[in-house]
Order: sequence, then C-alpha cells, then structure tokens
Amino acid sequence: MAWRLGMIAAAAIFAGAAGAQPAGWQSLQTKDYEKVFYFSGEVRLDDGSAPPEPVAISRVCNGQSHFETWTDAKGRFGFQVTRGDYDSTQADAAQGDSPQTQLSKPLSGGGTQDTMPVIAKLRDCELQAVLAGYRSALINIAVKSRSDDGRLGVITLQPLSRATALTVSTTTLEAPADARKSYDKGVDAVAKQKWQMAAEEFGKAVAAYPKFAIAWYQLGLVRQRENDAAGAVEAWKRALASDPKYIRPYETLTTQADRSQDWVAAEAYSRDWIALDPEDFPGAYLYNAVANARLNHADAAERAALEGLRIDKEHRYPRLNVVMALLLIGKNQNVEAAKYCRDYLALAPNAKDAAAVRQQLSQLEAAAAARPQ
Repeated sequence: MAWRLGMIAAAAIFAGAAGAQPAGWQSLQTKDYEKVFYFSGEVRLDDGSAPPEPVAISRVCNGQSHFETWTDAKGRFGFQVTRGDYDSTQADAAQGDSPQTQLSKPLSGGGTQDTMPVIAKLRDCELQAVLAGYRSALINIAVKSRSDDGRLGVITLQPLSRATALTVSTTTLEAPADARKSYDKGVDAVAKQKWQMAAEEFGKAVAAYPKFAIAWYQLGLVRQRENDAAGAVEAWKRALASDPKYIRPYETLTTQADRSQDWVAAEAYSRDWIALDPEDFPGAYLYNAVANARLNHADAAERAALEGLRIDKEHRYPRLNVVMALLLIGKNQNVEAAKYCRDYLALAPNAKDAAAVRQQLSQLEAAAAARPQ
C-alpha cells in the first residue's frame, strides 16, 4: 500500500523529526526585578559525580521548552531570564527531536518579542537538565519578589535502565591526562558559547587520543552549531568507529540524516540505534518510522511507530501518533486514524502542526458521519 503523505501538511509534520557561570548565589543586579532575574545551580549524576559531557539546561513553561545554557566541566550552570528573551512562537515541545538536536543552537529572535515581566513569565515554569539516557527532576523556578533566592541547588540525573552504560563511552576512562584536559577545556568553552575555542580544544583532545569517542562526538556538535554539517557527520562517524557501543553518535547521525532527508541513512542509523538499546529511546522509533514511511516501507513504518508508542511511557514523542494516523489513512482505516489524531492533540494541543491535525481530524469525522449506517 503506497504511503500517502498529502493528507496532513506532511512537510510540517515530518520536518526534522547563554554561557554558564560558577554555581552559588548570584544576587540580583538590577533595581527592576520585573526585567531580569538570575539563577544558578549544579547537575550531578545519581552517584554524585559530574556529568561526563555538557548538559543542556532547559526552562519548561506551559509545556513549551526553552534552552537556557550548558553546564561547564564541573556540572555547574548559571543564566538570567530577562524581559524579551524569547519569541513565544519558537519553541515546540512536540517536535520529537532529540534534546541535543533541539538545543544545539540557542533560540534567537525573529518574531514578536515577549515583553511580559519576568515574575509573570516564570509563574508556570520549571527547570530541567537534558541529557539523553537520563531522567531529570523538574524544579519550580517561579519567583514572587526580588528577595527570592536564585540558587537552585543540585539537579540530579537518574539513568534510564540499560542506557546508562551506553551513554558514557568506555574510551573516556582510557584517555590520557593531556587529552582529558583539552576535553574539559572544550566543555567549559561550550558552557561560555565560545564555539571556536571549543572546536580547537576538542580537536586537541582527539589529536592526543584518536579513540576519544566523546570528544569526537562533542566536536561534531560544535561543528553542527557552526553550520558545518559535513564536518559534524565526519566527527560523529569517527566517534562511532572509536566506540561502536557508544549510543550518542547513532542519535545525532540519525537526526542529521533526517534533517537532510537522506531517508536511507536515517533508516539505517535509527535501526542500529534501536538494536543497541530497544527499550530506552522512543525517539529512535519515531525517526525509523518516518524514514521507512518516506521509503514506502509502510509495514516497517507501522511496526516502528507502534513499538515507539509502547515504550514511550512518558509520552515524550506524541508525533508517533501522527505517523500512525497517516499510515492508517493510507490503508483507509480512517476510524483508527482519527483515534491517533485525537491522542496527538490531547498530548500536544499547542504544537505547530496542531491546526493541520485538527483539520484532518474534522475531515475524518465528517466522512465517518456521512457514511451510510
């Protein structure tokens, strides 16, 4: 059965599937607390150690996720929230991209700037650490006055079952001191958004130790940040060759292939990603389903989407429901397709493509109502 993409704004639905400061109290540096507020804290793994790589700090407000900053080599972070920081149309919590893909670049302006006072802006906001393979607690960051303490303490990352061993490369423990020193400098440069310095330090790290998988991986992220897609892919492939059981490169190679619409590569990388860990990464199934759908492998796409929905206990990838809806429409199973549309809208009512999905759902329901009983 040929895959029919035109039923729901498919291009939109399948599109792609600030520096850290030392932790500790940072007093408010302005008399107008309606305009700026400062936060700081640390991220630790559940054993008390610092994360092995930069961790993205994300502010979640009313279901919308906004990148704030990166942690430094010791897991510390600091950032400020100011009036007019974000265009409210930019974030979309339902895109289904990996955290690293979503946060590889800080959000930038481009729409109507939000002039809401900071205290009102933070009323329904929480903070989380974003690192694939780990679960972060959410910390409420609502403030009531300028006297509120901006020290957030420690955000602990809990590993997801089997993924723990796969998200930390074994080659890191074997890295010589000079390579590790350069790597740590690169992490600190990322936290300060000094991208050229970060690329230089990660380059020194892999030159000193060519099998330094995590340094290759981070070098790829920096190159991606600097719009060097080919260089990023090259670095991630070197990371994969250095440690085939290190899961991060599978994720980034998959998302890059998806972004460039190389469906053959996206299917292959996501399949390998799933084979390495079939229970912890529903995003891998989303990318695999989309790639197979684009390749007109409808049965494989449906299997991937259903499996992704099965393991996505926290409903972090609602777009899997859209994939299932499109597949079922292609099979003329419109009643079942409508159910998946409803599930998607219940999970992601404010997603960028929500209006298109609502329109499709209305058409499905109208067709069902017009059908002779």
